[in-house]
Amino acid sequence: MAELGNISERRVFQLVSGLRGLPTFLVDNPGLNSGFMIPQYTAASIVSANKQLASPASIDSIVSSNGQEDHVSMGANAATQAYTLIQNVERILAIELFNASQALHFREPLKSSTFIESVLTAYRQDVSFVSNDRELHIDIKKSVAFIANLQIDVNEIYNY
Repeated sequence: MAELGNISERRVFQLVSGLRGLPTFLVDNPGLNSGFMIPQYTAASIVSANKQLASPASIDSIVSSNGQEDHVSMGANAATQAYTLIQNVERILAIELFNASQALHFREPLKSSTFIESVLTAYRQDVSFVSNDRELHIDIKKSVAFIANLQIDVNEIYNY
């Protein structure tokens, strides 16, 4: 999961870096507007936290039970780490969706697949295009909620 988050953040970086014919920070008037710079920082920060969470909990074992237990699995700690890591990856993927939807706008009038366009249309009902700087953490929260509530029948993908 940590690696999946890392890969997602690298795609976000590629989108905001001014490469691939897209504007720097995915916004008109970069410099005047910070655009999607801060969401990329946020994703990078979460990726770093995930690297720590991916460290095996078992390496932090300690003698317990008055010396009767010389090795403790730390299974509960591992479960907590895994749960937090998965939530973090959801946030990173939400940031990627937020960035990708913005990037697709700059590709108009070109269109993606019918399926992607339908997901984008649904997403835009919750999260609007960013023309000028605004508090993007609200959009990130909406993106997380969108992903959490997204229900896709795999068969629908192949029917498009």
